[in-house]
Amino acid sequence: MTGANGFSVSGYGPQRSTWARLFARDSLARRLDWPILLSAIALSVIGAALVYSATRNRTELNQGDPYYFLFRHLLNTGIGFALMVGTVWLGHRTLRGAVPILYGISVFLILLVLTPLGATINGSHAWIKLPGGFSLQPSEFVKITIILGMAMLLAARVDAGDKPYPDHRTVLQSLGLATVPILIVLLMPDLGSVMVMVIIVLGVLLASGASNRWVFGLMGTGAAGAIAVWQLGILDEYQINRFAAFANPELDPAGVGYNTNQARIAIGSGGLFGTGLGNGSQTTGQFVPEQQTDFVFTVAGEELGFIGAGLIILLLGIVLWRACRIARETTELYGTIVAAGIIAWFGFQSFENVGMTLGIMPVAGLPLPFVSYGGSSMFAVWVAVGLLQSIRVQRPMSA
Repeated sequence: MTGANGFSVSGYGPQRSTWARLFARDSLARRLDWPILLSAIALSVIGAALVYSATRNRTELNQGDPYYFLFRHLLNTGIGFALMVGTVWLGHRTLRGAVPILYGISVFLILLVLTPLGATINGSHAWIKLPGGFSLQPSEFVKITIILGMAMLLAARVDAGDKPYPDHRTVLQSLGLATVPILIVLLMPDLGSVMVMVIIVLGVLLASGASNRWVFGLMGTGAAGAIAVWQLGILDEYQINRFAAFANPELDPAGVGYNTNQARIAIGSGGLFGTGLGNGSQTTGQFVPEQQTDFVFTVAGEELGFIGAGLIILLLGIVLWRACRIARETTELYGTIVAAGIIAWFGFQSFENVGMTLGIMPVAGLPLPFVSYGGSSMFAVWVAVGLLQSIRVQRPMSA
């Protein structure tokens, strides 16, 4: 008998031990990509320790409870893990049929941000306030629907055997599908999320086998669009200041360049082994803003040192490496494109987050996957892990 996810569950008599059944060649546990799963769990656990260290003394944020952010981070991780399990159970092929519904919901949610229901947090008007003190950042889930939607369109005729690669009309349709939510997010404006979405689109097109003319054309259009956004004044002043500080790190070190300068001081003070968790002077002194979210890597650099910060990068590298292997081994273009979109997302967002703390990338307000505090981002990345696992689970064993 074959289960809903395409793996055999027959042939197990009572004489087979539970352990043997769990890790039999055709079992779900055997098909899972354990390096990705264990690396993601390790990153979330490390993130919990860093979030606790960054917020335990922030009485203006933690409501007098030093464990406030730690418990919420662990809760977000637990919910994210459950979403990953649910995604694997449903399967990426089932979600393929639900793409129109998911796309419509995600566009509706980001439109709500532009209404009075939208809220500004940390200078970014990209949130919806929910009852109970919770908030939702819909743009995190838009990343997933862009990947699934473009993959559905680009792979439809190829996986059916009608075409060897997507034709120009199909590529244009997929770009139209991605452009709508990207423009809405740009109007918020949430420039960091827009940057990630553009990279996702590029990664998806490259993996789909579409003509390179589309890729180069999109890059040119993106450059022209960035200039137009700058000239038309769509960006808020604080976003312009961030790019100005990136171009000139010495510009207003007590103002627009403060975050980056303090981040580099924190990381540099950690040395090889760090000052020890909870003992960082920059972290304890609250010199670096938003250390539990965008600048969580500075806590690792200061308190865990080069070794601890390097471990985070290594674990992220394992996730990306295994995701590349999943993309290469799947026998369907749809699975390849979905995996490639996730690789582009995780890869760029990780590089941007770490890079902005080192001063080699502009501050864009992007969380570090699995590590930063934040429910929306945590839920989204764990759903992405579920998609990767589903692609691996449903591939033929001979692949």
